[in-house]
Amino acid sequence: MVNIAELLNLPRLGDDLAGLEEALHRSVVAEDPFLSQVAGHLITAGGKRLRPALALMAAAAGGVEATPDVVQGGVSVELVHLGSLYHDDVMDEGTSRRGVETVNSRWGNLVAILAGDFLLARASEIAASLGNDVAGLLAATIGRLCEGQVGELRTAFDVARTEQAYLSSIAGKTASLMSASCRIGGITAGLDRPAIDALTAYGLAFGMVFQIRDDILDVIGTDESLGKAAGQDLVQGTYTLPVIVALAETEAGGELRALLGKPLDGPERDKARDIVKASDGIAAACCVGRRYADQAAEAAATFPSGPVTTAMAQLGHRLLEDVTG
Repeated sequence: MVNIAELLNLPRLGDDLAGLEEALHRSVVAEDPFLSQVAGHLITAGGKRLRPALALMAAAAGGVEATPDVVQGGVSVELVHLGSLYHDDVMDEGTSRRGVETVNSRWGNLVAILAGDFLLARASEIAASLGNDVAGLLAATIGRLCEGQVGELRTAFDVARTEQAYLSSIAGKTASLMSASCRIGGITAGLDRPAIDALTAYGLAFGMVFQIRDDILDVIGTDESLGKAAGQDLVQGTYTLPVIVALAETEAGGELRALLGKPLDGPERDKARDIVKASDGIAAACCVGRRYADQAAEAAATFPSGPVTTAMAQLGHRLLEDVTG
């Protein structure tokens, strides 16, 4: 599991995230104790808190410590992320996440959907308290998340899915929230517009790296290393960049196409993964990931040199280390 706080190696980030964790727990307390329990279910289970860490990092890049507004901005983006996970688990019929039973598996789909909506509502409420810019940005980002997810659903089991369709989808479903996390960190820290725009570009590029890496790991990783079943993208018909590249190859493409286009059982999934691993798909996806990591580093270079910006510049490339060797 990636620990962004460790990768960033920033002096106060661990303490700041601890304070953010307390604020996150407080944010989901409802009048109804049952709703509080359900809404806090995944928070209690833990998590990397990547998006709040990006908000704190963005403020630090501008020389600003984690003020209460910066912390609340981090809470708002994490609540959006958690709400989307509740909804994702309903769509995927997921049974476990972060080592615990999912809300939909434990309490049913209706409760999971309502709890996810509650988390999004709380995120919006916090964003509104931080000003029109943050509120408008978060609302637009939730829309982008939906657009990216719909784009993925529309191409499910489509062996003709293009690289551009894939990149457009992950820009919406993953990178948009990371970009918003960085931008909200900059806004709540009171940074100037050029700095905020550079942070926005950084978050978008980093988010693309993050999702490409995640998709590579789904092909080459193990159940133990991932903490979940590997190869689920193939099973569910989500054909990611390594698969798209493999499908375009003359030899691997024909063999892979004969398997795909429908749900896969265990042996079929394993065979499909082996075909993709033997193709140029992994190397090509890593190449695209490095391109976005370079873009993130360029955005980080617009800030004064120092430990924060050095860590920012290296972060995308360090994420790719465990899939490129």
